Amino acid sequence: MAGTLSHIKVLDFSRVFAGPWAAQMLADFGADVIKVEHVKGGDDVRHMGVPHLDAEGNPTGETSSFLAMNRGKRSIGLDLKHPEGQALARKLIAEADVLIENFKTGNLARFGLDHAAAAEINPRLVYCSITGFGQTGPMAHLPGYDPIFQAMSGLLSMTGTADGLPGAGPALVGYSISDITAGQYAVSAILAALNHRDVVSGEGQYIDISLLDTQIHAASHMAMNYLSSGRLPRRNGTASQITCPWQAFDCADRPIMIAIGNDPQFARFCDYLGLDGVAEDPRFATNLARVTHAEELVPMIAAKLAEKQADTCYAELEAIGIPAGPLNSFEDVFAMEQVQARGLLKALDHPRAGRVSYVGNPVRFSKTMADDGRHPPLHAEHTDEVLREMGLDEAAVAALRDAGAVK
Repeated sequence: MAGTLSHIKVLDFSRVFAGPWAAQMLADFGADVIKVEHVKGGDDVRHMGVPHLDAEGNPTGETSSFLAMNRGKRSIGLDLKHPEGQALARKLIAEADVLIENFKTGNLARFGLDHAAAAEINPRLVYCSITGFGQTGPMAHLPGYDPIFQAMSGLLSMTGTADGLPGAGPALVGYSISDITAGQYAVSAILAALNHRDVVSGEGQYIDISLLDTQIHAASHMAMNYLSSGRLPRRNGTASQITCPWQAFDCADRPIMIAIGNDPQFARFCDYLGLDGVAEDPRFATNLARVTHAEELVPMIAAKLAEKQADTCYAELEAIGIPAGPLNSFEDVFAMEQVQARGLLKALDHPRAGRVSYVGNPVRFSKTMADDGRHPPLHAEHTDEVLREMGLDEAAVAALRDAGAVK
């Protein structure tokens, strides 16, 4: 079964997380993604993350981060500083639908591979640049990684422990949220631009994605709290700042997450806990009132839940339609019957790492597939294959390799 994008060719000139994540999503949807890597060492992310271990616990030379971001692609080693490497890149551009890059602003212009040059070669090309601060503004030239954007976007002003409590201060979101968020915005923008090209204009266009911009936008429902009221969001641990009760509570054995979404749910929750009259109390009868009086309400709930076992509590709340859940580790996550039933944990064969488990694409199409299980490529694994598709014979490929233009 073909993917939804089986007719699309993507050049992935990007490195590390945001760009490769976007390109992997397109590969999962069936696009032919050619990962263009430097001849020496390849993508930096090949050396990030933890070493991937084989069944006997031995390092395989692969890393967790590379395996997570580069499934479904073919890899070609290309020296963009070499004139023949640049010429090959231009030939690839001439046949591509999409190009994704995350070089520092302006860097690809040095090689004649910026958007203006690429559009001359292929006017139908959708060219997506992903950078820390975008192509404009006084910070456009600066590099940056995920923690910088978590900090600068305001995210860390509302994650972590509240001031005045033990351990007060910000807490970094536990995965590279700014990169993944930017990558998802890039995928949406690329698909929109392809649709505009194919349905409206016949031409490609340039897409400017900024990690700072996208992280701010992704948190816009919290930013609106400030824009609407003039009050800044605060650090609040696991608790919501707009809904109550909506946080983790300690049961007798371990924590449980509770999320009450409306007043009828709250009334049932109070009945379950034996909090007589609380749901009718004007201080707690509505969500806005509960948020205002959270310091009075939350200790009452906490005292009741502290007497219960988490698994029993979770089952009982599920039975009466109260949203709740355990605070899982990844070991717990992959043991869940729901996760197993959805087939989210998959496995593929890798030429160096052996049988590799991975988190599969969560999208379920009714008529096309997502994620064909192609292994994350070895560095320059497909150089010869791609160059042959471009019409080069064995001697020409060997000459390019001898010249250092390709790996």
